[in-house]
Amino acid sequence: MHHFDYRAGVMHAEGLPLTTIAERVGTPFYCYSTATLERHYRVFKESFSMDDMLVAYSLKANSNLSIVRTLSNLGAGADIVSEGELRRALAAGIAPDKIVFSGVGKTQTEMSFALDTGIYQFNVESEPELELLSGIAEQKGQVAPIALRVNPSIDAGTHEKIATGRSEDKFGIPWNRARNVFDHARNLPGVKVVGIDVHIGSQITDLGPFEAAFSKTADLVRSLRAAGHDITRLDLGGGLGIAYAREDEAPPHPNQYAEMIGRVTKGLDVQLIFEPGRVIVGNAGILVARIVYIKQGDTRRFVILDAAMNDLIRPALYDAHHDILPVIEPAPSAAFSLFDVVGPVCETGDTLARDCELPSLESGDLVAVMSAGAYGAVQASEYNSRPLIAEVLVRGQDMAVIRERRTYEDMLAADRIADWLE
Repeated sequence: MHHFDYRAGVMHAEGLPLTTIAERVGTPFYCYSTATLERHYRVFKESFSMDDMLVAYSLKANSNLSIVRTLSNLGAGADIVSEGELRRALAAGIAPDKIVFSGVGKTQTEMSFALDTGIYQFNVESEPELELLSGIAEQKGQVAPIALRVNPSIDAGTHEKIATGRSEDKFGIPWNRARNVFDHARNLPGVKVVGIDVHIGSQITDLGPFEAAFSKTADLVRSLRAAGHDITRLDLGGGLGIAYAREDEAPPHPNQYAEMIGRVTKGLDVQLIFEPGRVIVGNAGILVARIVYIKQGDTRRFVILDAAMNDLIRPALYDAHHDILPVIEPAPSAAFSLFDVVGPVCETGDTLARDCELPSLESGDLVAVMSAGAYGAVQASEYNSRPLIAEVLVRGQDMAVIRERRTYEDMLAADRIADWLE
């Protein structure tokens, strides 16, 4: 459920017409709904019955400070994968003891900063990382709380580029080495093993792979405890999918997800940690663009927008589907035709949708690219020297620009001409 709907023939974000926002900030822009963010967080958290669970929102999905602050105010922690994301989480008001540091390539500088910050947990993904973290912590006279991320060799059935739990993926410690690495970590002076971490991918719409991975991991908890390891936390990552299309998509409800986890982890007596991102913010955001041209090709018709793959790369990168809707509601009798919706970037891959059913539209009309709150603005670039676009947060009938549109002057000022070229 989201709070973008037609009222009196115009699509609104909560109580505000998208046409009004477009007049104020120009196009294209990202628009987020506070009510949707808050509802999705509460639905996820309230699906679980335990009190001491940690919901560590995954900043990589959308790291805008106002988004993170909205969730922090509801009690969310943070899952971060870089020092930059750690600094964003702190700036948004998330306490260090609610922050989990994931990722395969943590640097010495990042580890040192995270240790000084006093984060809740490092999710360690390899033996070299384990050794480096232990050495840095020992030099500081500290002991880093860690969960070892294991790779359960489970195919999540998601897109090739967002699967993370197969044996050929770069993430986690191979299953057949996990016991040995836990035994080794127990003897290192700068770390304390407190848990196990597992994450098998993103946009997973079937509970089967989750259950297979979590069942293996629960068995590992029991096995490690039998060998004398004190495992008190179980980090089950994120990855729960959302519906991107109006039809033919029915991902599990968080209640179903929680029921399965309760069954699989029954009797383990561990603190559960979750790292949801997309399921919280994905349907809480849209991309609003203006039509530049309607073009008739030899065999296809094109809607050319002022938004492009540099603003929303998911369709080009993941072959992802996003519903695209006119901001002005079509009449019940309107005839629909098939269009390819494209942007102005000089790439054939700059296609936001193929064979998209749309009513008769004209240059200057607005469209909304739905379900763009996750992995949209955070993956944007200035390719083709197109400045980063504005982001807007709506609450009721109020709006705030939470990232200003970059100007051409801002973009050019970031470059430097070499001294010998002056």
